Amino acid sequence: MDSESSELFLQNEKEVALQRQQPISNTGAATSISHHSIDLGSTTQHPAIESSPTNEMASNVQGSPSLPSSETKAALPNAQLHRTKRRPWLWLFALLLVPALAVKVRGVSSPSPAQTSQVLALPVETLTLKSVSAYEVSRAYTGEIAARRSSNLGFERSGAVVEILVDEGDRVQVGDPLARLDVRSLDARRRQLVAQKDQAIARLQELEVGPRPEDIAAAQAAVADWEQQAALGRIQRQRREDLYQRGAISREELDQQTFGTGSLESRLNQAQSQLDELLAGTRSEQISAQTAQVRQLEAGIQSIDVDLAKSILTAPFDGRVSSRLIDEGVVVDGGQSVLRLVEDSVLEARIGVPVDTAADLTVGSRQLVHLGPDAYSARVAALLPELDVTSRTVTVILEISPDTPLTVGQTVRLVLSETEPTDGYWLPSTALVPGERGLWSVYLLAEPSPSESTSTEKSVFQVGRRDVEVLHTEADRVLVRGLITSGEKAIINGVHRLAPGQLVQVAD
Repeated sequence: MDSESSELFLQNEKEVALQRQQPISNTGAATSISHHSIDLGSTTQHPAIESSPTNEMASNVQGSPSLPSSETKAALPNAQLHRTKRRPWLWLFALLLVPALAVKVRGVSSPSPAQTSQVLALPVETLTLKSVSAYEVSRAYTGEIAARRSSNLGFERSGAVVEILVDEGDRVQVGDPLARLDVRSLDARRRQLVAQKDQAIARLQELEVGPRPEDIAAAQAAVADWEQQAALGRIQRQRREDLYQRGAISREELDQQTFGTGSLESRLNQAQSQLDELLAGTRSEQISAQTAQVRQLEAGIQSIDVDLAKSILTAPFDGRVSSRLIDEGVVVDGGQSVLRLVEDSVLEARIGVPVDTAADLTVGSRQLVHLGPDAYSARVAALLPELDVTSRTVTVILEISPDTPLTVGQTVRLVLSETEPTDGYWLPSTALVPGERGLWSVYLLAEPSPSESTSTEKSVFQVGRRDVEVLHTEADRVLVRGLITSGEKAIINGVHRLAPGQLVQVAD
C-alpha cells in the first residue's frame, strides 16, 4: 500500500508540471490557479498530454469514482485495471494536494502591481479644454422664389372665344394680343350708330346755316295765296248774308259760308307765322338740342369701340404664359380666367425672418440666397411693414437677377450669421458620453492615487466623469458647459471602452 501511495504522488507532481506549461479546459468543477486550472470533472484528454505515460494516470483522476469504460479496460493491462479498482480512496489524497499546489503556482505566476498597471492602462486621445465667451451660429430661413407680377388674364365682357394666339411657355411683350372674342354683333351696332350720327350732324348743319331763300319765297307765295282765298271768302259771306235777309237761302247755308271764311283766315295766319319764322332764322335752342343729340350718338359709338377693344385680350406686361386655361369656342363670362401670365424680367425671393433678425438687415444690402449647394447674390429690396399672420415673421423681399437659373416656385434659403454670447467649451462630438435622464457627460483625466502610481515612462491617470450641458452643435463638434474648467484634459475618443476610475494613459 505504501508503494502505491508513493507512485500516485509522483504521478500527481508530473501532472502539475504539465499543467503549468499547457492549461486544460475546465468543463466541470475545478480550482483556478491564476490563468491555469486542473480539470477534475472532464473525461476529455488534452492533446498535449495524449501520448504521455502520465496520461493514463490523468484519465484515472476523475471527479467521480466511476469505473473505466470498456475501451479503456481493453487497453489497460489486467494488473493495472485491478489496481484501479482497488484504490478509489486515493482520490481523496489527490484532492487535498490541489489547494497546496494552487498556492504554490499563484505565488510563482502572479504579476507585480507595476506590471498590472502597465497592462490595464488603456491609451486614450485627449484635448485640453479652452473656454470661449461666444460662438458664431448660422441660421437658415426658407422662402420661395416669386415673380414680381403675375396675373390671371380674362375678358371683361362675356362672349365666345374665337381665337387664342399664344401657347404655354411663350414669351410676350406688353400690348401683344393674346386672345379674341366674337365681335360681329358689336360691329353691326356700331354701323347703325354711325348712320344716326351722320343724320344728326346734317340736321345740325342745316340749323346752323338757316332757311334757304327758296323756302322763304315759297312761304311768301303761300301767304299770298291764303290772303286771296280769305278775301274771296269774306265777299262770299257778305253775299250770303244779303240773301239770307231776303229769305232766299237758309240759315244753314249762311253758317257754312261763315265758318269757311274763318278757316281760310286761320290758314293764312299759319302761313304767315311760318314765313315770319323763316325770315327770323334758326333759334339757338334748336342748335343746342341738335348738338346734344350728335354727342349722344358719338358716346354710343365710343362705348362700342371700348367693347371691341375689350374683345381682344392683350399682355399687360412682359412675361411668359404660364398656363392656358381654355380653348377656342368656349363662351366665357366677364372676369373668367383664360391665361396666366408671369413676369420673368425680375425674380424675387420672399423669406420670413424673426423681428430681431430683420432689424439687422438694411434695404440695399447684398445677401446670399442658397438653392441646394449653389448660392446666388441678391439685393434686399424691401422689408414689409406688417408681420405675417401665420408665422409672425417679417417678410424680406430680395431681388435676384433674371440671369440666374432659378424658377418661380422654388424653395430657397437665406443663411445669416449671428453671434451668440455664452460661456462654454468646444469638444468633438465623440467625447460625449450618454448620461442619466437624457443628460450628457465627458470623461476627464484625473491624477491616480499614490497606491496606483507607477514608475513607467508614461503617466497613468484615472478616468473622471463630469456632467455637461450641450449648448450648440456644429458639424462634428459641440459646445458644452458644466462642471469642467479650462486646462483640464478631456478624453475625445474611445469613450465607450472606459468607465469612471479606470486607469488610462495618454497616447502618443
